[in-house]
Amino acid sequence: MEEAILSLTASTPEDLPPAATLLLERFPEERVFAFFAPMGAGKTTFVKALCQYLQVKERVTSPTFALVNEYASPRGAVYHFDFYRIKDKEEAYDIGTDEYLESGDYCFLEWPQVVRGILPSRYVRVDISVAPETGTRQITARVVNQHQAR
Repeated sequence: MEEAILSLTASTPEDLPPAATLLLERFPEERVFAFFAPMGAGKTTFVKALCQYLQVKERVTSPTFALVNEYASPRGAVYHFDFYRIKDKEEAYDIGTDEYLESGDYCFLEWPQVVRGILPSRYVRVDISVAPETGTRQITARVVNQHQAR
């Protein structure tokens, strides 16, 4: 069975809420989303749009210093991670990242490449690239199933 793939273009910040809706509706059974993108590509802004779709009422902010923010949603807890300041995967284990990822709740991970060794066997990889001349974001998402890759 071929895994779902989604490709979107966001020309303005106003394009992000509909893109977030499409992403979550395209992958309705998935709960772990890993965002691979350069600094300033809009990872946190996109996570805010995802939380808006999930009806999070709290103010969604970057968890750069807290490492993880937890939000309440009618669909359960939403965990937003920022691993930018993490030195290695052991530090991520120390805050219980593996337990969050196995919780069955939504987990949105910024800078997942820092903790690649603890990503679950199945997750949605979201790549965001930015066209330097226009600032347009190209968002591509696909399910990564590490069991199939072996």
